[in-house]
Amino acid sequence: MPNPNTPFHPIIYVRGYAMTADEIDATTADPFCGFNLGSTVYRAVPDKERAPRKFIFQSPVVRLASDFKYGNIYQDGYDILDDEWETDATGKSTGNRLASRSIIIFRYYDQASRMLGSGKTPSIDDFARQLGDLVLRVRDLVCRNEQNGVGQEDFRCYLVAHSMGGLICRALLQNPQNDPRKAGRYVDKLFTYATPHNGIEVAGMNVPNWFSLNDMNNFNRERMAQYLGLTAPMSKPPDDRVDWLPEERFSPERVFCMVGTNRMDYEVAMGLSRTFSGHGSDGLVRIDNATLRGLKSNGQPGQPCAKAFAYRSHSGYYGIVNSEEAYQNLTRFLFGNVRVDIWLDVTDIRLPVEVQKQQDAGKQINALYQFEILASPRGKLWYLTRRTAVEDSVACMSHANWLAAPKENGSLYLSTVFLANRAKVNPDRATLAYCLTLNVRVPDYEIERKLWINEHYEGSYLFRDQILVEMVPPSTPGAKWKVSSSWQGTGLNLTTTEMNGKALQAGKIELKIPLSSAGTTSPGIDGQLRFIVSAWNPDAVMET
Repeated sequence: MPNPNTPFHPIIYVRGYAMTADEIDATTADPFCGFNLGSTVYRAVPDKERAPRKFIFQSPVVRLASDFKYGNIYQDGYDILDDEWETDATGKSTGNRLASRSIIIFRYYDQASRMLGSGKTPSIDDFARQLGDLVLRVRDLVCRNEQNGVGQEDFRCYLVAHSMGGLICRALLQNPQNDPRKAGRYVDKLFTYATPHNGIEVAGMNVPNWFSLNDMNNFNRERMAQYLGLTAPMSKPPDDRVDWLPEERFSPERVFCMVGTNRMDYEVAMGLSRTFSGHGSDGLVRIDNATLRGLKSNGQPGQPCAKAFAYRSHSGYYGIVNSEEAYQNLTRFLFGNVRVDIWLDVTDIRLPVEVQKQQDAGKQINALYQFEILASPRGKLWYLTRRTAVEDSVACMSHANWLAAPKENGSLYLSTVFLANRAKVNPDRATLAYCLTLNVRVPDYEIERKLWINEHYEGSYLFRDQILVEMVPPSTPGAKWKVSSSWQGTGLNLTTTEMNGKALQAGKIELKIPLSSAGTTSPGIDGQLRFIVSAWNPDAVMET
């Protein structure tokens, strides 16, 4: 029978890399390995005479407890997952059990600490196998609890990981050699914060394999390919990257990558880390190394995993884990109702008149188009995703690539938004609504590799507008969803579409919304936003 607790399954947190022995000891001494840390972010206010307003985020652990009634598994100073809690002092079974809404910390660094362990750090492969053992242990204790009403084959859990923790999760899920007991089949979803899915680069170079000090070679792509199962005969990607997830081992649809884009707030090594990581990073992990793609069984690229971007650093006071933005993406991904994958299809590009003449004359023309996207839900002070040029997080497309294959290369995956119906909270506005900002910056045009600056105005846009999207769930069984959209720059023109609820439950529905620069101006751009809408957690019953 289906798990009656859906979507509120146990959450297993997997922390990131600790470099030094002191950092490992500090991790061991923390009951929640850093996931209990919150933040207080200052925001500007109109009245300059007043102090800046604080925005307090209590931490992922506290918020899951207060918002969704999750609890931890510590009791009387002990971790009830430990084997010694199986029996009492007389040898009688204590019948340990867990609620489905439990938060479990994978304390894999305990054995590497000088306080609770040997001081020697095991390999990523060892950590992955231990994670599998933990999943099965949680399964047994959850299924032992009759109040959960779930059998072992129907048990599911979530993995939520920061940084290197995401690589440990991948080593379990996509490398069969690290999962001899087949624990990966019980993992329903994987959420990663700032994970270096394609390794870590220092001054533009991948960490070398021979650099074993403090296990830094765990982020070398050659080493990663081994523990991630991306070497023959298991699987072989089409390139040397390792940000591939074999689709036959774990569905890319069940993975979410949260990407940080603010390197300046990362203070590790007195700022040296952000210096050597460079622009386009969170201070440690480069943005283009922090996402995942599916890998088909024939070795060809599959679908991209869901992703969103936040102006947060890798860790620290302004880190991505202790941020409202990441928490909202996490809970919507785990517990939400609707998934919206956002694509942009570019159908026509109009060059400046003089540049077009040069292209018609056979001259080589190139330009890099930058697409900014910001998505914010109604009534909130934060973005679900934020991609801007100044933060080096934009989606990019070169003119040469588009010209070579407009249909294929002109289709860009931007981000994924998960929405949650909170009808019980606000019955008067029982809709799923958000605002999407889309900007396309005017590029630096090149003619025969020489910069063309005639009539160029820095900071201008080919397209710049906001669209409001509101989805109205059916009020009665069998009724249709209603989707309204409106570009703000075109006089609030409203377009309404209906979606069949059964079709939404059974598959995916595409909503196509045209976009165009004003008239036929040059330069300009035409295309469409394509929203791929699908039901998410269709068996879920939202309680908040």
